[in-house]
Amino acid sequence: MSRTATSSARAPRADARRNRDHILDAAEQYFSKHGVGGSLDAIAKQAGVGAGTLYRHFPNREALLAALLAARDEALMSRRDELRTKAANAADALDGWLEALTEWAGAFDGLPDPLRAAAATSTSPLAVTCEGFITTTEEFLHAAQRDGSARKEIRARDLFLVALATSWVRGAALADGTSAAALAGITRNGWELNSSHTRGVSATPAD
Repeated sequence: MSRTATSSARAPRADARRNRDHILDAAEQYFSKHGVGGSLDAIAKQAGVGAGTLYRHFPNREALLAALLAARDEALMSRRDELRTKAANAADALDGWLEALTEWAGAFDGLPDPLRAAAATSTSPLAVTCEGFITTTEEFLHAAQRDGSARKEIRARDLFLVALATSWVRGAALADGTSAAALAGITRNGWELNSSHTRGVSATPAD
């Protein structure tokens, strides 16, 4: 192949990478402002590319979300590894992982809904991501069940869905400064065996 032909072959690939990066940057900004239901055509316009270019890189909204979340996976995996080695016990490790999942699912307004839908199918580009995190949830849950700190009937998939639901509720209009701690406490009390853990939720003494 001649030098001219080689240069011509490299140029489209470089342009394609730049276009993809521009789309991801624009999508990050647009979803942060408008939520994940925002217009993909508006994202393409903001990125300075045509709608066809966006869809060549990301055939649907889920594929675009999967690419955006991939950039956040490293931080979540670092948290997973930290909990594996530094958590005081299996119950605290599971609690910390669910909190990390809740934060991850709150990256954009409305994100929990497509994640919930992806957890129920194998066809969504988000499905692999969800299944991987359900598997990690299962790891932490089984450790807590083995040492007697988590209820035997609890399932990892259900805890993953609880994390998504908690993330959604935290962003609801009725949530306030105490909602996050209250929801975390309710969640832990739901899976922990003989739990007296309150996570900042004050109990009212009985009369």
